[in-house]
Amino acid sequence: IGGGGTYAAIGARIWYFIPVKTGPQLKGIAFSFRLPPNKIGMIVDTGNDFPQDIKDKLHSYGSEMWLFREQPNRGTTRALNSYRGDHRGFEYTTPRIRLTPKDLRNTKLEKPEFLHFICSPTRALSIIAEIDDGWSPTTIYEPIPDRCVPQELPSLIKVLPSISVLSPNAEEALSLLSLPLPPVKSTIESAARRFLDLGVGRNGQGWVIIRSGAMGAFIQSNGTEGRWIEAYWTKENIDKVVDVTGAGNAFLGGLAAGMALSEGDIPTATLYATVSASFVIEQEGLPPLDSINGNIWNGESASQRLDALRKRHESKAD
Repeated sequence: IGGGGTYAAIGARIWYFIPVKTGPQLKGIAFSFRLPPNKIGMIVDTGNDFPQDIKDKLHSYGSEMWLFREQPNRGTTRALNSYRGDHRGFEYTTPRIRLTPKDLRNTKLEKPEFLHFICSPTRALSIIAEIDDGWSPTTIYEPIPDRCVPQELPSLIKVLPSISVLSPNAEEALSLLSLPLPPVKSTIESAARRFLDLGVGRNGQGWVIIRSGAMGAFIQSNGTEGRWIEAYWTKENIDKVVDVTGAGNAFLGGLAAGMALSEGDIPTATLYATVSASFVIEQEGLPPLDSINGNIWNGESASQRLDALRKRHESKAD
């Protein structure tokens, strides 16, 4: 099972029914939030050859998450991920169906609070243009890798004022800005600053999050100093990293969930995002949900990893 949207949805789904302490306990019961699956949504176009076992697998994460649209007159969209060293290739092997905000109208997914999209800067302009009056979603924009080229920068500049969170990975960010590769922390930090100078978000109040693999993620806004959120898996447990496919997408799904659960606090939400990615890279494909009631993934709860990651950062800040 593939697709950036699928991994993003699972990245958010990981945070279903996770207790978050928001204040002192009252009679021994802590206040908590939950992010039920019906708060997460994705359209799935099922062609006449869509495998039933894949539909069953998706339903196992929560049937409320998926809006299946039958396409009986065509096959299911398929694509190929290929890897050669550090280079990743992606290509569609069958015709694709493009989704836009118009597809959400008159469905259970209409006017979501968060809108995550993966596309070229040029197409992002068209997507933003379809956001209706009276709907102001938090927009999380993930540039598609093969269009992160300097020629797309003018289109990106046009769309940035409408973007709440801009999140390329390090290679994509440097490529868009014609900065030297391979990525190092100093260059990544410079790239974030340059994007902010171009005007991210309404009145320049948006965020840049540059996902940087093993280095972690660099986050910054015009009102804050930049900071690094380190990756969950470190060099000491590198054997946990099996396949990074979908990690960035899951990161941004986790980010949206974290923003919903932390009232928009980006540094906190980035911790959620980092934990979501940590589950995705432990195996090929989507992470197994071991226990719905306990929300156990790969034998561990997301809340345990969140606490561990938060404590790690707090200890380094002291």
